[in-house]
Amino acid sequence: MKPEKRPERPYFSSGPCAKRPGWSSESLTEALLGRSHRASPSRARLQAVIDQSRSILGLPDDYRLAIVPASDTGALEMAIWSLLGERGVDVLAWESFGQGWLTDIEKQLEIKDMRPFTADYGDLPDLSQVDFDRDVIFTWNGTTSGVRVPDGQWIPQEHEGLVICDATSAVFAMNLPLEKLDVITWSWQKVLGGEAAHGMLALSPKAVERLENYVPPRPLPKIFRMTKGGKLIEGLFEAATINTPSMLAVEDALDALQWAEGIGGLPALVERSEANLASVARWVEKTPWVDFLASDPNTRSCTSICLQIVDEWFVSLSEADRKTTAKDLGRMLDAEGVAFDINSYANAPAGLRIWGGATIENADIEALLPWLDWAFAKLKKA
Repeated sequence: MKPEKRPERPYFSSGPCAKRPGWSSESLTEALLGRSHRASPSRARLQAVIDQSRSILGLPDDYRLAIVPASDTGALEMAIWSLLGERGVDVLAWESFGQGWLTDIEKQLEIKDMRPFTADYGDLPDLSQVDFDRDVIFTWNGTTSGVRVPDGQWIPQEHEGLVICDATSAVFAMNLPLEKLDVITWSWQKVLGGEAAHGMLALSPKAVERLENYVPPRPLPKIFRMTKGGKLIEGLFEAATINTPSMLAVEDALDALQWAEGIGGLPALVERSEANLASVARWVEKTPWVDFLASDPNTRSCTSICLQIVDEWFVSLSEADRKTTAKDLGRMLDAEGVAFDINSYANAPAGLRIWGGATIENADIEALLPWLDWAFAKLKKA
């Protein structure tokens, strides 16, 4: 039977993600619209984003933190174009975004001494094979596969190379060993539920030293340049952004950060995300037609929760028909107004992807799950 209870907020997209509970456009009434981002009040708002992000995450005091253009992608590209090539690099990829970094490093940067460590959707590469005397690049959480690294124990505290981490769907929802990571990138549009187009770039002292002492053998676009005359452009990490930011998006990011701080900071954010994963896990355990895409329970993401359909009827379909059927399931839920944008990523196996980050209320996750059963039963019966 069709469930009676509906999620109050059916926003389960994996990016841009749901706004914080209680959000409305009135939260943005103090935005400094029509003001230069170089004006003192605007600079203060930009600096507040940096300071509050640093405080909530517990970023080490000697790390630089900047607001950069082009979301997490821009932040990561700035890092790899500026830093890589001084030594060999190990690249880990087990889903679409990690594969994208691998392709860039191999095809665009043309780094010859590059070792790829890859795995299919649902699995992790062998982390024990990574050589930290080399530079290492990886995504902490595979947004398109729902697979995260289980912890930071595989990363040594002391390492010769740089550890470069794309953390965009992990930071603010998972406990990361920030002091082991030399480059950390994320965006406002994931766990904070902020608006798109802006990224954050954190650099350890070791990463800054590399920037100031290594000249990459490639031309750098203006928005990638972080040094001048062999010295770090400190202004970039003191709210003097490379290009013009949206002050409306800045105000929205501040609103999300203030909400995060108000509910208890990082521990509360992690707890909310893990509770959402736990609800889905309990449902999966008793539901025969579905399973996690992550093969190891220790690697299941608590933000981008990816599910595969394992029912015999569904598995017997052709790959194209499985894709179509899974999309039909998503369309049914969309039409009912109970879940928007929960189909799996285009390159991932056919299935569902439910965002469980900290801005998602657990009650909405619990209300959604019976609708998944209803929609699948209706599709199968048809």
